Order: sequence, then C-alpha cells, then structure tokens
Amino acid sequence: MNSPSLRAPRTHVQKYVLALLCAMSFILYLDRVNLAAAAGPIKAELGLSNTTLGVAFSAFGYTYAIFQIIGGWLADRMGARRTLLVCGSIWVIATIATGMVGGLASLCAARLLLGVGEGAALPAQARAIANWFQMKDRGFVQGITHSSSRLGNAVAPTLIALLATLYSWRLSFVIVGVMTAVWIVVWIGYYRDDPREHRRINDAELALLPVSAGAAHAQGGTPWRRLLSRMSPTIFVYFCQVWSNTLFFSWVPLFFLHGYGLNLKDSAIFASGVFLAGVVGDVTGGFLSDRVLKRTGSLKLARQGVIAFSLLGALVFMIPVMMSRDLTVATTCLSGAFFMLELTVGPIWAVPMDVAPLHAGTASGMLNTGAALATIISPVVFGVVIDATGNWSLPFVGSLLFLLLGALMTLRIRPDRSIDERATPRDIEGDASASARSSA
Repeated sequence: MNSPSLRAPRTHVQKYVLALLCAMSFILYLDRVNLAAAAGPIKAELGLSNTTLGVAFSAFGYTYAIFQIIGGWLADRMGARRTLLVCGSIWVIATIATGMVGGLASLCAARLLLGVGEGAALPAQARAIANWFQMKDRGFVQGITHSSSRLGNAVAPTLIALLATLYSWRLSFVIVGVMTAVWIVVWIGYYRDDPREHRRINDAELALLPVSAGAAHAQGGTPWRRLLSRMSPTIFVYFCQVWSNTLFFSWVPLFFLHGYGLNLKDSAIFASGVFLAGVVGDVTGGFLSDRVLKRTGSLKLARQGVIAFSLLGALVFMIPVMMSRDLTVATTCLSGAFFMLELTVGPIWAVPMDVAPLHAGTASGMLNTGAALATIISPVVFGVVIDATGNWSLPFVGSLLFLLLGALMTLRIRPDRSIDERATPRDIEGDASASARSSA
C-alpha cells in the first residue's frame, strides 16, 4: 500500500526548476547575441570593418571553448548550483563591461571574459537536468530550455535596436547585465542539486524523479578517454550544426541590413522572425525525440534519426537563399533552415546524458566544445569572405557542406550504449516505475 505521503497531491518544484533553467537560457543568449544586434552602431562608432568585427565575434569562442569541459567537470564535482553562481557572476561583469568599451582591444577583452562566464553554463544546466528529469523527458526538456535561448536571439535584435534608437547601444549591455544578476539571486535561493534537499518538495513528487536523482557529484575518477571516444562523433556533428547556426547568430541582422539594403529597424524585424522559427524548432525537436523514444523504445531513432533528418532538412532550405534575390524567399527559407537546425538541439543535448549519466556535465562540456570551436572559426571566415567578395550569400555555401558531413557522421552516434552500465538501467527502471505510478 502506498504511504500517505505518496497519496498526497504532489508538489511542482520540478516545473519551477525548469522555469529557472529556461530563464537562464534566455538571458544567456540575450547577453551573447546583443553584440550582433548592435553591430551596426558599434562598427560605426568604433571604426571596425567586417573582418575586425568578425574577430570580436570570435573572441568569445576562445575562452568559451576552454571553459566548457572545465565547467562541466566542476558541475559534476561541486554541483550545478555553485557552478552557475560563480560563472553567472563573471558574465554579469563581462556584459556590463561591453557597454563601456572604447575600441577593438577592449571589445575583444570583454568578449573573452564573457566566454569564461558562459562557458560553464550549459554543461552545468545539463547536470541539473540529469538530476531532476527522467530519460524519457530529457529531449523535450533540453528542447524547451534551448528554445528559450532562441527566444533570447529573437528578442535581442528588436530590443537592442529599440534601445539604440531611443538611448544608446551601450545602455543595452548594462540592462541585460542587471537582468542576469537578478536571475543569479533567484537561482541560488531556490535551486538545490539534490531534489531531496529542497524544502518545498514532497515524497509524491520525489517518487516521479529519476532513481539516480541527487547524484549531483560524480564519484571516483573521470573516465576521460572513454568519454572522449564515445562523444567524438556527437562533437563533430554539433560542430557542423553550430557552424551554420553561428552564421545566423552573428550575421543575419547584417545580412538583411547590407545584403538587402534595409534600415536598422527593418533588418531587426526580419532577423527576429528568423530567430522565432528557431524557438519553435527547439521545442518541436525535443518533443519529437521523446515521442519517437516512447513509440519505438529506440534511442538510436529518437536521437540519431531526428538529428540526421533535421540537418538534411536545413540543407534543403538553405539552397534557395543562395539562388534568389527575393526578400520574401530569403526570409522564408532562412526561417525554414533555422527551424530545421534547431530540431537537432533537444536530441543532441540529450546524448551526453544517455552516454554518461553520472558524468553528464563533463560530457556536455565536451559536446559544447565542438560548438565553441565553430564559433571561433566561422565568424572570421564569414567576415573575410564578405569583405573579399561583397557577396552576403556566399558564406552559406560552406554551411551546406558541413550540414551534409554532419548528417553522415550522425550514423556513428550511439546513445544506446552508456559508458556507465550501473546508471542507465537504474534510470530506465525509474522511468518505467514512474510511468506505472502515473497511470495507476
């Protein structure tokens, strides 16, 4: 017979934790994309070319890449709560400092510091998700948290353009820095790495969490070689995906501004429309991955199948962007391509938790290192190509190649083979028992 505590109405702490993670993702990308959104006024005031602006864009990626694995390892060892407190404080300072730069050197320095602060954020978020959500829900949870980041992308161009028009681009960085500081205070006050330590949760809700919930700190040594070997195909696939994504993050507002001769306000509106398609894609991809897993019981189809389909779909949508000069066609196809690109996010971020449940932070850090490498290289390449040719559509050609290579490499991802055989059966057993309780 169930205990009275299990028969009581369950609390909803898990939902509030998810809301906190979504808020973090929103602010994280608002802080990151505001440079691209304010690129026009910044270029004019600081006297930057497209190439030097590309250098500033890529500066973020150097420290972001370095602190991915470090941050993930720290989250596995000391928990997501303290890790996000430290790294969040750093990105507050970096964001506000960006609004005070006086040239290329100080702009690059602020972006390097931002990379340090944001580097640990997503791996720590993955650690928190592994503690609070079952395997069957992780695709959707990753999708909805990352959709919040794309919402930040969508809001940033319009918000920054509005602030730049009414006041100055510098003020926008101060405002989002203050927003981040407020989030940190709420996070440290509410979140707990071990759900059992949360003062507002009851036994009825705890019974629906993963069996391994509370394993916020990995025990023993980190299996670096096995982790890297198993994550390498996924890292390469994500590199290919983010190569194209970076084109959207860094250059789409300028693509409309210069490629089609729009003013700052109109280019921001068109860019926001493209980014909103990504918001829908994130949620859809995570939902689709979890639905495939529920229907088929196959992690390979749920993760690999959705990822490959998404990358090939993005490739198809990007071809007309290079062949048409019609603004409607370009906007529609860019939106479709970004939607398909974002379909990959939920399933690909669930892979580290499938492969390494007890080292989800470290494995996620490895995954996002591939993304960071793409953010380092691609903005500079795009800027050089545009300065050399004057063609704002040409950078999309390289993206097509990477999308094809990524789709092929997806065949090497094996989310159904965990490096920790002790953890995966326990999670699956917990999922099954929780589902049985829910239907009882």
